[in-house]
Amino acid sequence: MRAIKEELGDNEDDEDDLVALERKMQKAGMPPNVWKHAHRELRRLKKMQPQQPGYNSSRVYLDLLADLPWQKASEEIEMDLRAAQKRLDSDHYGLVKVKQRIIEYLAVRKLKPDARGPVLCFVGPPGVGKTSLASSIAAALGRKFIRISLGGVKDEADIRGHRRTYVGSMPGRLIDGLKVKLHFINFDNCT
Repeated sequence: MRAIKEELGDNEDDEDDLVALERKMQKAGMPPNVWKHAHRELRRLKKMQPQQPGYNSSRVYLDLLADLPWQKASEEIEMDLRAAQKRLDSDHYGLVKVKQRIIEYLAVRKLKPDARGPVLCFVGPPGVGKTSLASSIAAALGRKFIRISLGGVKDEADIRGHRRTYVGSMPGRLIDGLKVKLHFINFDNCT
């Protein structure tokens, strides 16, 4: 099959495509452990024929890895609790206990930024201010705010992504949010 393709000249497009993918992966700035895994997958992909069942799945996976913002992180600014309190008070009337809990959470984060503690979770019916509170927190911290809606999700694979062995595998909503929307995030200090 390969000899026939070479004689017809069809093989060149696939090779150019994979070389472009490899360049894109190199420019992504992946961490060494991820790069090692991705490079091994790319070598495997180069040996495969485009008609093979796993070719497209591997190709989409490598393209996704190359699109993720590996080296892009938000700038760390000094956390000012008074400014955060002022921002919350200006954006939201009432909600005293909620705002107090948020400031307590931020104070703990300021004292121990590397702590792997709880995550704030806002629960309530639509229209009570969950999203706007999160937006105010992001603004007070100088972070970019992205809303990822999980409404209508019936399966955990929709959130975290499908296994690559699954025929219609797709990344989860979180990874899609990273790839498409978030270009400045620091995973070490996510709030």
